[in-house]
Amino acid sequence: MRKVNIWANFDYGAGPEIVPDESVPPGVDYDLWLGPAPLRPFNRSRFHGTWRLFWDYGGGLMSDWGVHLLDIALWAKDLTGGPGRVLVYGDNTYSGKRARETFDTMSVVYPEHDFVINWDMTGGLQHGPYDTPYGIAFIGDHATLVTDRSKIRIYPEWDPATKKAMAEEYQFSQGKESHGEHVRNFIDCVKTRKTPACPPEIARAAALYVHIPNIAARTGESVLLWDEAGNRFTNSRAANELITPIYRKPWELPAI
Repeated sequence: MRKVNIWANFDYGAGPEIVPDESVPPGVDYDLWLGPAPLRPFNRSRFHGTWRLFWDYGGGLMSDWGVHLLDIALWAKDLTGGPGRVLVYGDNTYSGKRARETFDTMSVVYPEHDFVINWDMTGGLQHGPYDTPYGIAFIGDHATLVTDRSKIRIYPEWDPATKKAMAEEYQFSQGKESHGEHVRNFIDCVKTRKTPACPPEIARAAALYVHIPNIAARTGESVLLWDEAGNRFTNSRAANELITPIYRKPWELPAI
């Protein structure tokens, strides 16, 4: 494998409509809903569903879909640590005014030991490469394997010397996303004590791969260097200040 290209284009990433603040709806424990996040007036654009587009609660498309796609790229090489270096561009390029703080457009390059991972996302769109809004392309010398949550396809390269395909073409689709299979795998592993398809180590690594680019873009750093042993950045004080959030009292971050 030489390269992994990942894309995520979703309309909701552009953000919801801008609406005025209002009273907290009946039956909503707004203080508990906010948890450790700062106290702000209630606004439906920051509430259920679209909360992920505000820094108090989420990381936009980068974290919302990144953990679901980047972890597959990490499985390919059994990577369980954070990225040593990231090259990042993040901005809001959608033309209309929307309620949003996170970035609707991001490009991230993760240079690995012997291959590279590329991440590309565009909020406000619903189309992408290979006629799918999101997906992963594993690129090798002999073929490219393209997959998402419901299907897989292999596109062979052509060998002009032998005038033959360099791999066998293959495609499979189950017609639906594989949520049920993941839930079953987790429950089975709870019962059998076996390692699940997505173990905690991969979950931590995937979280680092999405939070680090967001931190880079928020601080204006085009390149961030991550020290895995020290759990810190080595080239940006501003980036290190965003690693741990500030909790609203009386909430406290548990000490381990």
